[in-house]
Amino acid sequence: MTPRTDLATIGRFFLRAAPRSLLLGIVLTAVTVATGIALLGVSGWFITATAIAGLSVASAIGFEVFMPSATIRLLALGRTVSRYAERVVTHDATLGVLAQLRERLFVGWAQPEAARELAARPSRWLFRLTADLDALESVYLRLAAPCAAAVGAAVLAGLLLAGLDAWLGVAAFVVLCAVGLGGSVVVMRRGWPHAVRRAKAVERVRSRTIDLVAGQTEWVMAGQLDAQTSRLRESDRQLARADLALNRLDVMAAWAQGVAGAIFVAAVLLAAAELAATGIATVPMVALAVLVAQSSIEPFSALRRGALEAGRTWLAARRIAPRLNAEGDCVRARPTPAKGVACRLVDASVRYSQEHAAALDGVTVSITAGERVSVIGPSGAGKSTLLSLLAGDVTPSQGDAAGLPTTWFTQRTELFQDTLRDNLRLADPTAEDTRLWNALNDAGLAHDIAECGQGLDTLLGEGGLGLSGGQSRRLALARLLLHDSPVWLLDEPTEALDASTARDVLDVLARRAGSRTVVIATHLRREAALADRLLMMRAGAVEHDVRRGTPEFDAALSALRPD
Repeated sequence: MTPRTDLATIGRFFLRAAPRSLLLGIVLTAVTVATGIALLGVSGWFITATAIAGLSVASAIGFEVFMPSATIRLLALGRTVSRYAERVVTHDATLGVLAQLRERLFVGWAQPEAARELAARPSRWLFRLTADLDALESVYLRLAAPCAAAVGAAVLAGLLLAGLDAWLGVAAFVVLCAVGLGGSVVVMRRGWPHAVRRAKAVERVRSRTIDLVAGQTEWVMAGQLDAQTSRLRESDRQLARADLALNRLDVMAAWAQGVAGAIFVAAVLLAAAELAATGIATVPMVALAVLVAQSSIEPFSALRRGALEAGRTWLAARRIAPRLNAEGDCVRARPTPAKGVACRLVDASVRYSQEHAAALDGVTVSITAGERVSVIGPSGAGKSTLLSLLAGDVTPSQGDAAGLPTTWFTQRTELFQDTLRDNLRLADPTAEDTRLWNALNDAGLAHDIAECGQGLDTLLGEGGLGLSGGQSRRLALARLLLHDSPVWLLDEPTEALDASTARDVLDVLARRAGSRTVVIATHLRREAALADRLLMMRAGAVEHDVRRGTPEFDAALSALRPD
């Protein structure tokens, strides 16, 4: 995608998300600029006209004071109100659009393949949801709205100056657009690479700082602390160079704009003075023309600041736009298998990348509702991928997959910095405390939690800090028991647990499974013994499918690693 296409994609999303609010914000921005120009121009005209009228008693008596002063007050009040309304409307609209964009991205990342990519690089995608999305506010607040305001200012200045002379109005409009918009384009093109480098440098500084702080023990043990510190220092120097380049460009652009503005005001003054000398314009009108010309330059300063950040905005758009253009941003429902079947795969293959061999290759499996199945095989055989496919976490690159709703008890226990209650309610947000305690009791964790003093209000640290490995596993088990689904997928549920805890976990699973379908990926005999059917995998394919009561089943079970 090109920069223009990326920004157009983001722009279309903005327009679809809140078209009326965005348009109202632009209108209010233009009104604010227009009232500011009119206020300064009328004030200059009024002051000059009052001074001239005061030169004689007759002109002073006949001079109309009330209407101009009322107009000035009305413009001042209108500018204050429109400025406040413009800030409220534009920022509310922008924040609302960005909130919808975050929701859209979350939905997109709920897709199987996107979820895997998110899990593989969480810090990078977190950066997308924070810094990149924040950068997209410039699309409207610092580019679209200021551009509309600047053009509106040029139009208004041209119309007011055309009251003196039509050619003066046309020339003023052309010069303002050429110098103001043209200068902003030049600033954008010159600052683009520096803004992109700065955005990337900020990301590197952030990433390397986190790596240095979080992994300082490992860096010291590996003897790489100084090297990592040097890399961070170099990233900081790159950021400083990009900042310096942007600051220099901003100073030069501001100087050039100031010089161009001064020349423009001087030219309008000379033209208006010539009109006054020929009797076409009065001296107060000359003052109005000069002040209008001066105030019409100001809106282009805001546009210049947006132009400086255009590179950063485009970089964010380039990263975000593909997710908006991707098909299937809405979560797709998996096909439901035939009645009496819990899961079914037909010639299903999974390939994570074209450079690697297929993780699953042409697997055809049908699991009956209520059946208990163990998937066994050496590491890398495809057991976890098979469970991912049954869970709907991945979609087959070829073939078909269908299944009932599942609960997946993975090898990794995901706990969050929150209370025990809220960690449990991830499985069932409506669960009452009584049901939570029952689940904890079934998981063998109720006694430990009761001794904490705060019970379900006990706060856990990041990643479940405060619980031992066995307690974390039991808490995950309680969460499994709370989530009501017809299929349980268990990926090595007792791996790395001591024998006593492992037996307790397996007893709970066997007792609470009831009529559910249970699929266990394992290489442990104690886990596979729960099943009535074994699927033996090797190199991404199911080599054997054996059932309890056959010699092959007993032989396969005996070959597994003992407890």
